[in-house]
Amino acid sequence: MQKWIEVSGKTEEAAISAALAQLGMDRDEVSVEILDRAKQGFFGLGSTPARVRVSYQAPDEAEKVPAAPETLTETHINGDRRGAASRRRKEKEVRPNSGKERVQAPPAAAENVSAQPENEGTDCREEQISAFLTGLMNHMKVDAAPRISESSEGSYQVVLEGEGLGALIGRRGETLDAIQQLTNYAVNRGQAKRVRVHIDAEQYRAKREESLQRLAHKVAGKVVKYRRNVTLEPMNAYERHVIHAALQDYPDVVTYSMGTEPNRRTVVAYSRGEHKY
Repeated sequence: MQKWIEVSGKTEEAAISAALAQLGMDRDEVSVEILDRAKQGFFGLGSTPARVRVSYQAPDEAEKVPAAPETLTETHINGDRRGAASRRRKEKEVRPNSGKERVQAPPAAAENVSAQPENEGTDCREEQISAFLTGLMNHMKVDAAPRISESSEGSYQVVLEGEGLGALIGRRGETLDAIQQLTNYAVNRGQAKRVRVHIDAEQYRAKREESLQRLAHKVAGKVVKYRRNVTLEPMNAYERHVIHAALQDYPDVVTYSMGTEPNRRTVVAYSRGEHKY
């Protein structure tokens, strides 16, 4: 379900940041439409704030309809009575008549299991990541092993080590992105707390990140020089994040994403900065 909110701010970037904080989302997860650009008045008088509309995808909420209570009919009542009577007859036939005290049966196994404390808080994500990737590499018939480390933010960095891993990277990292997406799905499936798994091979991510940073600054320079917005080619979420981060503090420039996957693009827009008089 497509939803949106409108937020105002002193600048376009401030309005977008406020909207993201309100939604708890990253910039590459939303689409931004600038409704009104910020205008600087003379000596601060007559200035108007920026206003943006931030659209996002919200999951459809299925309404839970309580089940209607079963209507008891005469057939149900008579059937229950006959069943209870039959059970009593069977108990009499099985019950010994020796007069000895019967030994009470031990509690059901299910009760013992439920009484045991549940295994809570056990962090086995590294084992899950390693097992999944090892099986995936064997299925792909690639001689590669995962080296896993946990960051301070709680995410996991995985480096696939081996010889000739170009097939795992693919064109512009498409295969590597698919492996990363599958791993995140497998590790987070059925888990209340989600974690992020970043996968790299042959330092592809670092090289690609440097290339995107150079592209971002080159495009930003043209945007400021000609005061015209530039829409980049479609990129995945990771590459869009690199562009946003690279230009976060770039003067007179604001970035946002538009479109839907897999054709979601990053826009580098001109945003007149504040001037001192």
